[in-house]
Formats: sequence, structure tokens, C-alpha cells
Amino acid sequence: MWTRIVPWNPLRPLVSGRAALVVDNLALRQHLAVLHRHVGRPRLCRQDRIFWVWLSRLWTGWRSALVVVQPDTVVRWHRQGFKLYWRWKSRRRGNGRPAVPREVRTLIRRMAQVNPLWGAPRIHGELLKLGIEISQAAVAKHMPRRRKLPSPTWRAFLENHIGQIVAVDLFSLPTATLRILFVFVAFAHDRRRVLHFNVTEHPTAAWTGQQIRETFPWDASPRFLLRDRDGIYGGDFVRVVRSMGVEQILIAARSPWQNPYCERLIGSSRRECLDHVIVLNEQHLRRVLQRYFAYYHRSRTHLSLAKDAPEPREIDPPERGEIVEIPVVGGLHPRYARRAA
Repeated sequence: MWTRIVPWNPLRPLVSGRAALVVDNLALRQHLAVLHRHVGRPRLCRQDRIFWVWLSRLWTGWRSALVVVQPDTVVRWHRQGFKLYWRWKSRRRGNGRPAVPREVRTLIRRMAQVNPLWGAPRIHGELLKLGIEISQAAVAKHMPRRRKLPSPTWRAFLENHIGQIVAVDLFSLPTATLRILFVFVAFAHDRRRVLHFNVTEHPTAAWTGQQIRETFPWDASPRFLLRDRDGIYGGDFVRVVRSMGVEQILIAARSPWQNPYCERLIGSSRRECLDHVIVLNEQHLRRVLQRYFAYYHRSRTHLSLAKDAPEPREIDPPERGEIVEIPVVGGLHPRYARRAA
């Protein structure tokens, strides 16, 4: 004869009749086993939890047989089991991409910190040259995150209008007789070309205005003219530029880095030529600069031009003969070419 210890609820069609009675008796016996196993507060082991989770999936009336724990506890056990199952199923089995070695990750971070202007493509190229096989995506992943500059930037401005930008600037140079000469240069951004230059000892606004006329004589004026706020660009210069329909872009005061291409040209002229000669007079300086700018346009390669010269330089294949060295700029720089024997 069966004794009902807990209130009995009718079973759903999932488990009914004698089978429901057997399952109910099985649940009650499990309760009794737990109570007899412990003294005081009963403690359920892993097998007990698995039993009730399994029973809750098979029997719709499992809540009516619970005495030791609450139904919410069984539901929580089931959720924990679900997480453990998928953690086990998603465990790493040794497949997938190989991990990047610690030494390579450290090298990538060091390269990015020492060279803040280098991006993932440049660092990736350096690693390939060092014999380290790694993808560019992996390099970008392990590079330290940098704070992006607000937009728009000077770089975006230059990239969008580089074909219509001309920069002008003046720099000074002492002569052998302790006089100061001033050099005016007009520089095109698109192919890094020196459009015009001139030398004077007494620069004025009228003189700089005349240099602009000589730079763009036949309606070939650009859209933008980039310059600094030097007083040499006075009223005469401004009127000439306006009459050509050119919009002037003035950089901030004492900020030469905002006219970078012109400053780079001046720096290259000094380092590669003018620092190695003693200028005698205006005519001498003009001849020296003519030779250097000819070398600058026809021979000197530029990183921003894909290692080409401002005036595209033809590639000499090996079948043209042996390599010869041609001195230019008075012997300061050589040009290498192939010449048939």
C-alpha cells in the first residue's frame, strides 16, 4: 500500500498512469536517501543535481515532488550545466591560427612606440624583411591603440586638394662677404616640383608679387596658395594673388610645420647642397640652386612619389649595360645609370 508524503498533482500526458506513480516514488526515495546521508542540513552532491536536472526535463510534475530544495534552484542548476556544456564544447582543441610568439608581439609594440608615424603596413614590411612570417591583420591587432585626430585635418585637406595647391616661402643664406641673401621658392604639392625660384638681397612686397606673376604667367594659377604670415607678403603681393583668383591659406603664427612640403624642400636644399658650399653673390647662389633643382627634379627619388623623381625617371634594365656613376651638383651627388659598353 502506497503512502503519499507530499500533495499529489495530476500528471500531464508526458508521464501518466502507472509510469507517473513509479517516477513519483523514485523522486521520494531519492529525497529519503539524501536525508539519511547527512545529519543536520542536507547537502546535495553533483549526482543529486544531475538527477533533478534530468528529471525536470522528462517529468512535467517534478515540482510537486520537491522537498529538499526549491524549484528555482533546479532551474539554476540547469543553466549552470548549460554553460558548462558549451564551455566544454567550445574548448580549444589545438586547431585554428597559431598564437603569435611573445617576442614578436613585444617587437611590434616597440616598433610602434619608437616610430609613431609607422602604421601596420610599414611594420608588417619590416617584419617580413626580418624573416618573420606574420599577417598584416595580426600586426594591426597587436599594435597599441592610438587616439585618432579630429577630422578634418591638414592631411585630409592636402589629400583632397593636393593637385591645386602651391606653397611659397622665403629662406635666407649668408654669403662669403657676410651679406644676407633671400631665396623665394614656389612649390607644387602634386609632384613635389619647384615651379619658380629667385634670389635677392632686398625683398619687398612688390618683388614677391612679381615672383608670383612669373610663376603663373598664362592663366595657370592654382586654386590655393599656402604661405605664412611674414610681413614680406604685403599689400602688393595680396593684390596680385587676388587678381589671379587664387585663395590664400595662411598658416598659424610661428607654425612652420603647417607648410611642411616647402619646409622639407628648404631643409633638403640646405642639407644636400647649401651647407656644403660658400656662396659668393646672387649670381653664384642662383647657379648653385639651378643645378640642385635640376638634380632634385630629374634624379632624386622621393618616398611620397613611390620612389620616383618629380619628373618620372625611366628604369634602366640590366640589358642596357653596366652601371656608371655620373656626378651632378658639382660632384656633391651622383646619378647612377646604365651605359652600353
